[in-house]
Amino acid sequence: MAGGRRKRQHFGRIHAFSCGRASFNGEHSLIGGPGFSRIVFCNDPECFEAGQLKYGGNYVRTTKYTLATYFPKALFEQFRRVANIYFLICAILSFTALSPYSAFSTVFPLVVVVGVTMGKEAVEDWRRKRQDIEMNNRKVKYHRGDGVFDYAKWMDLKVGDVVKVEKDEFFPADLILLSSSYDDAICYVETTNLDGETNLKLKQALDVTANLLDDSRFENFRAIIKCEDPNANLYSFVGNLQLEEQQFPLTPQQLLLRDSKLRNTDYIYGVVIFTGHDTKVIQNSTAPPSKRSKIERRMDKLVYLLFSALVLLSFIGSVFFGITTSEDLENGVMTRWYLRPDDTTIYYDPKRAPVAAILHFLTALMLYGYLIPISLYVSIEIVKVLQSVFINQDPHMYYEEGDKPARARTSNLNEELGQVDTILSDKTGTLTCNSMEFIKCSIAGTAYGRGITEVERAQARGKETPLAQEVVEDKDNVEEITETKPSIKGYNFIDERITNGNWVNEPRADVIQNFLRLLAVCHTAIPEVDDETGKISYEAESPDEAAFVIGARELGFEFYERTQTSISLHELDPMSGRKVARTYKLMNIIEFSSARKRMSVIVRNEEGRLLLLSKGADSVMFERLAQDGTEFEVQTRLHINEYADAGLRTLVLAYRELDEEEYNEFNEEFSQAKNLVSADREEIIEEVAERIEKDLILLGATAVEDKLQNGVPECIDKLAQAGIKLWVLTGDKMETAINIGFACSLLRQGMKQIIINSETPGIKALEKAGDKSAVDEAAKANVIQQISEGKALLNIASEDSEALALIIDGKSLIYALEDDVKDMFLELAIGCASVICCRSSPKQKALVTRLIKVKTGSTTLAIGDGANDVGMLQEADIGVGISGVEGMQAVMSSDIAIAQFRFLERLLLVHGHWCYRRISSMICYFFYKNIAFGFTLFFFEAYASFSGQAAYNDWYLSLYNVFFTSLPVIAMGVFDQDVAARFCLKFPLLYQEGVQNVLFSWTRILGWAFNGVLSSTLIFFFCACAMEHQAFRKGGEVVGMEIFGAVMYTCVVWVVNCQMALSINYFTLIQHVFIWGSIVFWYIFLLVYGAMDPNISTTAYQVFIEACAPALSFWLVTLFVTVATLLPYFSYAAIQMRFFPMYHQMIQWIRNDGHSEDPEYCQMVRQRSLRSTTVGYTARFSRSKLELPEQI
Repeated sequence: MAGGRRKRQHFGRIHAFSCGRASFNGEHSLIGGPGFSRIVFCNDPECFEAGQLKYGGNYVRTTKYTLATYFPKALFEQFRRVANIYFLICAILSFTALSPYSAFSTVFPLVVVVGVTMGKEAVEDWRRKRQDIEMNNRKVKYHRGDGVFDYAKWMDLKVGDVVKVEKDEFFPADLILLSSSYDDAICYVETTNLDGETNLKLKQALDVTANLLDDSRFENFRAIIKCEDPNANLYSFVGNLQLEEQQFPLTPQQLLLRDSKLRNTDYIYGVVIFTGHDTKVIQNSTAPPSKRSKIERRMDKLVYLLFSALVLLSFIGSVFFGITTSEDLENGVMTRWYLRPDDTTIYYDPKRAPVAAILHFLTALMLYGYLIPISLYVSIEIVKVLQSVFINQDPHMYYEEGDKPARARTSNLNEELGQVDTILSDKTGTLTCNSMEFIKCSIAGTAYGRGITEVERAQARGKETPLAQEVVEDKDNVEEITETKPSIKGYNFIDERITNGNWVNEPRADVIQNFLRLLAVCHTAIPEVDDETGKISYEAESPDEAAFVIGARELGFEFYERTQTSISLHELDPMSGRKVARTYKLMNIIEFSSARKRMSVIVRNEEGRLLLLSKGADSVMFERLAQDGTEFEVQTRLHINEYADAGLRTLVLAYRELDEEEYNEFNEEFSQAKNLVSADREEIIEEVAERIEKDLILLGATAVEDKLQNGVPECIDKLAQAGIKLWVLTGDKMETAINIGFACSLLRQGMKQIIINSETPGIKALEKAGDKSAVDEAAKANVIQQISEGKALLNIASEDSEALALIIDGKSLIYALEDDVKDMFLELAIGCASVICCRSSPKQKALVTRLIKVKTGSTTLAIGDGANDVGMLQEADIGVGISGVEGMQAVMSSDIAIAQFRFLERLLLVHGHWCYRRISSMICYFFYKNIAFGFTLFFFEAYASFSGQAAYNDWYLSLYNVFFTSLPVIAMGVFDQDVAARFCLKFPLLYQEGVQNVLFSWTRILGWAFNGVLSSTLIFFFCACAMEHQAFRKGGEVVGMEIFGAVMYTCVVWVVNCQMALSINYFTLIQHVFIWGSIVFWYIFLLVYGAMDPNISTTAYQVFIEACAPALSFWLVTLFVTVATLLPYFSYAAIQMRFFPMYHQMIQWIRNDGHSEDPEYCQMVRQRSLRSTTVGYTARFSRSKLELPEQI
């Protein structure tokens, strides 16, 4: 069919939309004014006038840096870290005489740290750049001239170009539809990437351009479009087309948006009106933000604190130094004669003591710089990269079907994964698979279908009850049957009573026949026959409609052909038992709308009878039944409730026979209403339809499963037990979103729902009147009133410990997010167990995310799969993209990409918890070891009259954080585990340690700092007391500064590495090698460095081999100081573990005592994981158990 036009399908004949007829409304008068100034020269983008307008190109960039901005922006990123600024100042001062050590030992570490981090940023941004290159280099056909179309890259398109987009291709820019392969110039568009909806949207070109049937007709085509300026509103468009000196109005009906997909249409022609960053989808996105984790921000405060301590120590030292220096010469007598104060530089001049003190202050600022851990940043970068490698290679997050592993696109936010308080999730493609399955039905009061839904599976798993056992047994039987039959997309119905034609033997076979016939006829789907296999597939406006047609086909009523006036079926004849062809004349289609909540068709069968076939929501269908048509109502209602509780989407099916006179009267009124061009056209159509859709006879109800991704209910349940709140932000209709809420147990039967919407009669009347300001005022007042009523209900529910759900639509959300209302809205939303925002635009998703992030201060995680989720992903603290089937826009803008929603459970509860714990412990330990090291310098300074003399050799100072203590802390940051992965999942409340930040609280940080000060105090004074007056060499000499420094440094290396060994929960061979290897390497370094020329080794020359190693006191002091210094921490840790255990320590006790498989012990600990007001199937099951006795 490709390349030809689809004949005989005049959808304008059967659909209720206005076929190309549009009228100029009030907004069209704004064209040419502010905000409506865009002019597009169609098919002539190179003309002089077009060149003067200077519209942007179609190149789209999602990278953080460009070649020109990389160095300034990346350097800014590095030097907004306060520690790096400090070390930059120290590096500059190191070239002066003030420096207590060589310049190289200061400059080299800074260059390495900044260089490595900038390199990592460059690599990550290059990955984004490659994805941009792939998208911008996609090909599309454009009109080159003379009626010839050729391929061009997306990025080369200009405003005014005419393009030809073919079936299943994405639109490369925002286009105005000119014509299509259909006679009526309509096309089907899938907008999943934009608004999350999987149902196809019907678009139609103007009649005046519909005759542009093939490439050659564009040779002389010229037109001018005047329209609104680029904006973010996906659902509105105002413009006009000037062709042959006539003007024609343009509406959203002709607008095709970038990143939506052409479906069920061989090709379309369109003219480019918005390109690149002017397109609506990009207007809805925001620039890639520079995200920093909360721990990193707190780390900056900690650096400020340490810097304050550094300044204080330097000030104290300089004051004492100034006083001592001023007293070096008293009445011409030299107090410290060995320093020759009578012949000295300005730095020690007793006559200029205040200046000497100021200069000493600068020297001390550099000397005590080892309190500030410069290598912490590069160590954390290394650790985060390695953590990301483990995330990427986790086989439990690998999606085999799509060959997609998890991918951490940035490693900056690993520890933030362990602190998530609120998840904001898209629905379509994120929670669901974008597919519906016909699974159950109720016909004539009898329930059919033994398929097991995802929700029922989730409820049954692990629940030892008779009901659960029954579900599990049914599941096993169903799976046995399923294995023998090939799976059919959209169909999961199993019931031998009506499959394989057995329905003819059922007591009410006549009702079943009418039921299946209605499913096969009442729809707008289009059949497509595969020429090779003869198999029929269906293109439908929504996936549930496709599921109904497939279900009817599999049960004996195969829809195989549609023309403009008829629908043809192969029906199973109950008399002969064979398939017969029957054709139904299609008289009218009364379309589904969110207001009507139903769809109907009127057909004439081969016997000449007129039938009205209708399907819709139970809330509108039951009230339209005739008195004699309610025979099965009670049983059907019961079945519908059961289906809803199983997370299924239900529709009620009913019909009636029409007489000729009644139909003729309706048809005349309906035709007149369809041909109207007034603003109230839709309302008039609905009024006419209302009069015919009555006195129906109930047939039954269908139940389709909006197929959740595997493991979604279990994942949501586990996240809820972990105390994480889940909000669903979707572009779908409210009914769809609510059904999914039930399917994944965010909602449950009996849970009170606070519904905020703007579809009230009063507001509709104002909209009809056209008074926009009055509509806005009334809608806002209505939203405020509903929020106030919700808060009152929330107060009552909190007293009864009931869980509430908040559901709000997009229109109401506009007012709820205004400055004077958003605090009320947020207070209500936070108090509810579930929040679902429907019909949300991409901008609204981002604004809701920002509201939670800013107002609550908690960590937010956004997860989505489409371009409509990009703003939300970028606004959240962490953006997780689902690498699904619909494009890569979300993944390209995400921080982490996963293939399935269920992987979020392991990503957060396992990797998130581990990363948070590792980074927190690593930072605390880093500050501990630097404080322990830095304060020994301070104590030695005090001991040496604050002379500015370093206690250690220059290379000791430089290599402390590089070789002797860095590798163990990196190993801890990569490998340490407080509990194994299975315990992280078994006891979800463990995750709250991160949410409440207990492992990086100020109490814990200050505790480690105190431990560092205590360790340095014990090390220095034990070493000083043991060695100050004690003979050290065989000749009786006492130690000099170089030996004392080496001994004290040895003790520091032993203490901080053994402290690491005490802090680690999970030892690996690598950790053993790094900890004990660092200590051994210190001795090797002393040997090698001490053997070098004295001009190189300076104070370390032969210090170990000649002095330290032969002295027994050296080894005894090292042993004694190490044990004595670690004893306080060891005692504290033992008491805390025994009498005040933290949650992870309780789990460690269970594991170590061998009770990890004991149900009683585990249940005792796990009880802290469950919350009475949470969501998820565990809560649903618990609630059902509580309500069961009351019902009995």
